[in-house]
Amino acid sequence: MAKSTKHFTAAAIAGAVAVAVGAAGTPTTADAQAKEKCYGISLKGQNDCAAGPGTTCAGTSTVDYQGNAWTLVPKGDCVKYGVEEANAQFELPGDRTGSLEQLDRDLPT
Repeated sequence: MAKSTKHFTAAAIAGAVAVAVGAAGTPTTADAQAKEKCYGISLKGQNDCAAGPGTTCAGTSTVDYQGNAWTLVPKGDCVKYGVEEANAQFELPGDRTGSLEQLDRDLPT
């Protein structure tokens, strides 16, 4: 086998392995489309990202149910939070509900 063929084969194998490893840990476009940002349902420090002013990203919310912090949930589930009281998965304290948009409640002082 010629030297250039060996290099090409090694590069092709390395590329295939990199693609396979990368695909295993990265959400696909279909996965991302099946989720939605739901504001006001995260517990302190358990938001997914962008928790508004004073925070940087995932895990930085400082208040339970912080209105400007979001968590990714399956598409269609956000509107269930705080409404479907029969299902413990969607229970929120008080009159709180999940929202597809930022909320002005439970913001850090």
